Amino acid sequence: MELSIYSPAFSEGALIPTKYTCEGSNISPQLDWSGVPEGTRSLALICDDPDAPSGTFTHWVIFNIPPDSKGLPETMSLTPRLTDGSIQGINDFGLIGYGGPCPPPGKPHRYRFNLYALDKQLDLNAGSSKNQVLNAIKNHILAQGQITGTYQR
Repeated sequence: MELSIYSPAFSEGALIPTKYTCEGSNISPQLDWSGVPEGTRSLALICDDPDAPSGTFTHWVIFNIPPDSKGLPETMSLTPRLTDGSIQGINDFGLIGYGGPCPPPGKPHRYRFNLYALDKQLDLNAGSSKNQVLNAIKNHILAQGQITGTYQR
Protein backbone atom coordinates (compact mmCIF):
# COMPACT_ATOMS: atom_id res chain seq x y z
CA MET A 1 0.00 0.00 0.00
CA GLU A 2 1.28 3.49 -0.82
CA LEU A 3 1.08 6.66 1.23
CA SER A 4 0.91 10.02 -0.53
CA ILE A 5 3.56 12.41 0.76
CA TYR A 6 4.00 15.90 -0.64
CA SER A 7 5.31 19.32 0.28
CA PRO A 8 4.10 22.85 -0.45
CA ALA A 9 7.82 23.80 -0.54
CA PHE A 10 8.78 21.65 -3.56
CA SER A 11 7.21 19.15 -5.93
CA GLU A 12 8.40 15.64 -6.75
CA GLY A 13 11.84 15.79 -8.39
CA ALA A 14 12.06 19.58 -8.09
CA LEU A 15 14.64 21.83 -6.47
CA ILE A 16 14.45 22.17 -2.69
CA PRO A 17 14.42 25.91 -1.88
CA THR A 18 17.66 27.26 -0.36
CA LYS A 19 16.02 28.17 2.95
CA TYR A 20 15.75 24.43 3.74
CA THR A 21 19.48 23.86 3.16
CA CYS A 22 22.79 24.62 4.89
CA GLU A 23 23.12 27.67 2.62
CA GLY A 24 19.86 29.08 3.96
CA SER A 25 18.04 28.84 7.30
CA ASN A 26 18.53 25.04 7.44
CA ILE A 27 14.93 24.52 8.58
CA SER A 28 12.80 21.49 7.77
CA PRO A 29 10.23 21.88 4.99
CA GLN A 30 6.54 21.34 5.61
CA LEU A 31 5.51 17.81 4.68
CA ASP A 32 1.93 16.64 4.29
CA TRP A 33 0.54 13.17 3.73
CA SER A 34 -2.61 11.16 3.21
CA GLY A 35 -3.60 7.54 2.81
CA VAL A 36 -2.55 6.34 6.27
CA PRO A 37 -4.10 2.86 6.47
CA GLU A 38 -6.40 1.54 9.17
CA GLY A 39 -4.43 -0.13 11.95
CA THR A 40 -1.49 2.27 11.79
CA ARG A 41 -0.01 2.74 15.30
CA SER A 42 2.77 5.18 14.35
CA LEU A 43 4.58 6.80 11.44
CA ALA A 44 8.30 7.15 10.77
CA LEU A 45 10.13 9.47 8.39
CA ILE A 46 13.68 9.17 7.12
CA CYS A 47 15.33 11.69 4.81
CA ASP A 48 18.58 10.75 3.11
CA ASP A 49 20.86 11.60 0.18
CA PRO A 50 21.81 8.54 -1.89
CA ASP A 51 24.23 10.65 -3.99
CA ALA A 52 26.63 11.63 -1.19
CA PRO A 53 30.29 10.92 -2.04
CA SER A 54 30.82 8.66 0.98
CA GLY A 55 27.58 6.71 0.48
CA THR A 56 23.99 7.43 1.51
CA PHE A 57 23.92 10.33 3.99
CA THR A 58 21.10 10.59 6.54
CA HIS A 59 19.54 14.05 7.01
CA TRP A 60 16.58 13.31 9.29
CA VAL A 61 15.17 10.47 11.38
CA ILE A 62 11.86 10.93 13.21
CA PHE A 63 9.59 8.15 14.48
CA ASN A 64 6.57 7.42 16.68
CA ILE A 65 4.74 10.20 14.86
CA PRO A 66 1.05 9.88 15.86
CA PRO A 67 -0.96 7.93 13.26
CA ASP A 68 -3.63 10.66 13.02
CA SER A 69 -0.99 13.22 12.03
CA LYS A 70 -1.52 14.78 8.61
CA GLY A 71 2.06 15.99 8.25
CA LEU A 72 4.94 17.88 9.81
CA PRO A 73 5.06 21.68 9.95
CA GLU A 74 7.90 23.78 8.61
CA THR A 75 10.73 24.44 11.09
CA MET A 76 10.38 21.35 13.25
CA SER A 77 12.01 21.61 16.66
CA LEU A 78 15.45 20.03 17.03
CA THR A 79 14.54 18.56 20.41
CA PRO A 80 14.82 14.78 20.88
CA ARG A 81 11.22 14.32 22.07
CA LEU A 82 8.37 16.40 20.69
CA THR A 83 5.16 17.35 22.50
CA ASP A 84 3.07 15.00 20.30
CA GLY A 85 5.18 11.99 21.34
CA SER A 86 7.33 11.91 18.21
CA ILE A 87 10.98 11.02 18.79
CA GLN A 88 13.88 12.26 16.69
CA GLY A 89 16.95 10.27 15.82
CA ILE A 90 20.46 11.32 14.96
CA ASN A 91 21.45 12.42 11.48
CA ASP A 92 24.84 11.95 9.84
CA PHE A 93 25.86 15.46 10.90
CA GLY A 94 25.86 13.94 14.40
CA LEU A 95 22.86 16.05 15.47
CA ILE A 96 19.28 15.37 16.57
CA GLY A 97 16.57 16.37 14.11
CA TYR A 98 16.69 17.81 10.61
CA GLY A 99 19.90 18.76 8.85
CA GLY A 100 19.29 20.24 5.42
CA PRO A 101 20.92 19.47 2.09
CA CYS A 102 24.59 20.48 2.04
CA PRO A 103 26.20 18.66 -0.89
CA PRO A 104 29.70 19.38 -2.14
CA PRO A 105 29.81 21.63 -5.23
CA GLY A 106 28.98 19.76 -8.41
CA LYS A 107 26.12 17.66 -9.66
CA PRO A 108 22.64 17.85 -8.07
CA HIS A 109 21.92 15.42 -5.25
CA ARG A 110 18.59 13.72 -4.55
CA TYR A 111 16.97 14.01 -1.12
CA ARG A 112 14.45 11.25 -0.41
CA PHE A 113 11.81 11.78 2.27
CA ASN A 114 10.54 8.25 3.03
CA LEU A 115 7.39 7.93 5.13
CA TYR A 116 6.38 4.63 6.74
CA ALA A 117 3.05 3.66 8.33
CA LEU A 118 3.74 1.08 11.02
CA ASP A 119 1.63 -1.43 12.93
CA LYS A 120 3.41 -0.56 16.21
CA GLN A 121 5.23 2.18 18.07
CA LEU A 122 8.99 1.78 18.09
CA ASP A 123 10.71 0.97 21.36
CA LEU A 124 13.76 3.09 20.55
CA ASN A 125 15.43 6.00 22.29
CA ALA A 126 15.85 9.54 21.05
CA GLY A 127 19.05 9.74 19.07
CA SER A 128 18.53 6.36 17.41
CA SER A 129 20.18 5.97 14.02
CA LYS A 130 18.56 5.41 10.64
CA ASN A 131 19.78 1.79 10.68
CA GLN A 132 18.28 1.19 14.13
CA VAL A 133 14.93 2.53 12.91
CA LEU A 134 15.07 0.52 9.68
CA ASN A 135 15.83 -2.65 11.63
CA ALA A 136 12.96 -1.94 14.06
CA ILE A 137 10.39 -1.38 11.29
CA LYS A 138 11.15 -4.61 9.39
CA ASN A 139 7.96 -6.66 9.11
CA HIS A 140 5.90 -3.79 10.59
CA ILE A 141 5.38 -1.59 7.49
CA LEU A 142 1.71 -1.26 6.48
CA ALA A 143 2.34 1.36 3.79
CA GLN A 144 5.05 3.70 2.61
CA GLY A 145 5.50 6.72 0.39
CA GLN A 146 8.28 8.95 -0.84
CA ILE A 147 8.89 12.43 -2.16
CA THR A 148 12.27 13.33 -3.62
CA GLY A 149 13.70 16.82 -4.00
CA THR A 150 17.04 17.91 -5.46
CA TYR A 151 19.71 20.40 -4.50
CA GLN A 152 23.10 21.42 -5.87
CA ARG A 153 25.78 23.92 -4.91
